[in-house]
Amino acid sequence: MRKTGTLKKAVLCVFLFFLFFPAGCKSGAKTEERTVAVGAKHFTEQEILGEIMAQMIERNTGIKVERRFNLGGTMVCFSALKTGDIDLYAEYTGTGLVNILGMKAINDADETYNTVKRIFRKKFNLVWLPHFGFNNTYTLTMRKEQAAKLRVKKISDLARYADRLQPGFDAEFLERPDGYRGLSKTYGFVFKKGPKQMDPGLMYKALAERAVDVIDGFATDGRIPAYNLAVLDDDKGFFPPYYAAPLVSERTLAKYPELRTVLGRLGGLIDNETMQRMNFSVDKEERRPADVAHEFLVSRGLISGD
Repeated sequence: MRKTGTLKKAVLCVFLFFLFFPAGCKSGAKTEERTVAVGAKHFTEQEILGEIMAQMIERNTGIKVERRFNLGGTMVCFSALKTGDIDLYAEYTGTGLVNILGMKAINDADETYNTVKRIFRKKFNLVWLPHFGFNNTYTLTMRKEQAAKLRVKKISDLARYADRLQPGFDAEFLERPDGYRGLSKTYGFVFKKGPKQMDPGLMYKALAERAVDVIDGFATDGRIPAYNLAVLDDDKGFFPPYYAAPLVSERTLAKYPELRTVLGRLGGLIDNETMQRMNFSVDKEERRPADVAHEFLVSRGLISGD
């Protein structure tokens, strides 16, 4: 009888153990890893911004970051964000308005930001956090000496030379409504020599080496001063504001609410000149985007310098 009683007690103890200490709580069991995936498009500025956001997250939250850079153009990153392949990336307000939503350009920067912020939240469950501060609007760019010789200062001046100048544009600029198609309609001319489709990383060098005469550029690109180029005035206000900001999925913010505060600290910290210098450091001085981003964050006291 004593053996039987002892056996019953042992069975009871085992039952109580598994009742109050489930298998998932066993010593050595793995816990879910805190990880977010930061994406970036396929050009220098995007990689720098991706690094800035990634390092802010790593240094201030302890969340592990997977870097998924050089994904491609706008729609590749946007689709990856919607499907959950990435959790956030830096997007531009004008791109969100015109290229993604298919709306007409709005020249007012605040109205553009507030419009995409409202519609993206409602339509896609995506959140625009405070923008970084700089406006990387599209530009048309020429060699300074050629622009001076032809007396071309603004885009409308190009109409006089549309029959002989050779443009070179990247694929996305040729396709998007706020690119060449819309520009031609607004300014009332097309280049007789069809635009050469070029890789965005090669356009500036091609312009400097006289392979083309006009390229689409970005206001914050460090190669503009490096190659002594002239930016033409958008005298008809065709290009909308392109303020860059973190675009984050709602599900990610719900899971990691601290990201809103950490990334929000970047709001308004990067002006056009600062972004241009960082781009120049990578494109011309051949520094690593991660090092340039780290240097910026340390200089602003956002992370330690170790």
